[in-house]
Amino acid sequence: MEKEIEIARKSIRFALGHGADKVRVTLSKSLMNLLGILNGEIDKVASALDRSLSLSLFVDGRFGSFSTNKLEEEGLERFILQAIDTVRMLAEDRFRVLPAPDRKITDARKGTELDLYDPAYPTIGTERRLELSLGSSIWSRKAEWEKGFTLISEEGEYSDSIFDSVVMDSEGLFARHTETSFEIGYEATVETPSGERFSAYWWDAAPRLEEVLGSIRTCSEKALERAAAQIGPQEHRGGKMNLVIDTECASKVVKPILNALGGYAIQQKNSFLMDKLGEKVFPECLTLLDEPHESGKTGSRLFDSEGVATRPMAIIEKGVIKTYFINSYIAGKLGTDPTVEDCTRPVILPVGGCKTRDDVLAKAGEGILVTGFNGGNSNSTTGDFSFGIEGFYFKDGKILHPVREMLITGNFITLWNNLFAAAEDARPCMSKIIPTLAFSNVDFSG
Repeated sequence: MEKEIEIARKSIRFALGHGADKVRVTLSKSLMNLLGILNGEIDKVASALDRSLSLSLFVDGRFGSFSTNKLEEEGLERFILQAIDTVRMLAEDRFRVLPAPDRKITDARKGTELDLYDPAYPTIGTERRLELSLGSSIWSRKAEWEKGFTLISEEGEYSDSIFDSVVMDSEGLFARHTETSFEIGYEATVETPSGERFSAYWWDAAPRLEEVLGSIRTCSEKALERAAAQIGPQEHRGGKMNLVIDTECASKVVKPILNALGGYAIQQKNSFLMDKLGEKVFPECLTLLDEPHESGKTGSRLFDSEGVATRPMAIIEKGVIKTYFINSYIAGKLGTDPTVEDCTRPVILPVGGCKTRDDVLAKAGEGILVTGFNGGNSNSTTGDFSFGIEGFYFKDGKILHPVREMLITGNFITLWNNLFAAAEDARPCMSKIIPTLAFSNVDFSG
């Protein structure tokens, strides 16, 4: 990466010397190795090396953003000259600025400050990757698992990667982020004697190999168990019921809130949380934090794409909206103070004294456990939603049977005001740390 960093520095100097007033450069470089598995055998091998340079140019009160993966010096200079000429043809935009110096990160120069890089990564060779990719497969011993069904397909992927990025600008910013990732994922498809087929997927990922070794041994087993659990779905009555959403898919009802808190949505008047800053919109029990500095944790970042320093903060505290996510550009348009451009690593604090999904089911008593969403839509302006779901009916805290062809409808503000449980079982492999959630009085249709 050192060669690319020097190229970036030269690009900034060259752009400044040929008409640019200010410049931001973002370098990205990645290497990924992937092995695909089909029915216990290697089916695909891929390796990809990618690098790119993105230029943000501020020229005569105008702005343009350009990207290239050709980093040879002579060709890059021609690219920059053409980019500057293009920017000069654009309309003036006085709100395009670099962030104020006191907002920029100053202590992310090595890239490894968050301990997201596994130093063992360079030592992993072909034989080890083959061992890891096949380590989860149960195809050769599938007869041990087949009870009332047949495993007809097992597909998996193992991948490891390293990602390195640098953000620099003409005012002295230098910020680097380096991380490795190891991921295993398997999908199992089973068939019943009557010919019905059911599929399910399970996966895990972490910045360090040692953190996913357990999942590599059990990933396909978990996928098979989830597929077999879907056998025998039944239609279920509609009406108002308790809704429990498994941690695996619970971010589905959190993302619309984060989107509604984003500066672009607010500036475009396309947010159901517009003009709600400082108001108690959600229940007292809901606290949603951004925790971007957790060492070794997936999703942690010290800075955003502008090089602005992230910080731990409350997004929603005891139901009160505490922040919007507004970059420098949108802040100028709105006439408000900028923050960071996006939520980095959202975390929901526990609610209702529940630690596990089983605790939540016991607290809910009866209702529908959602383990997946099948399409649907939501209105970002009103907060209304309609989602197809898959999952299970439970009673007395116990799962009784799968359900099919059900729909949930409502409004996100109403939904979240009916929150009564949030467990402590969020999966660390995800960038959004959202546990199993439970809501009352949700409208279901069968």
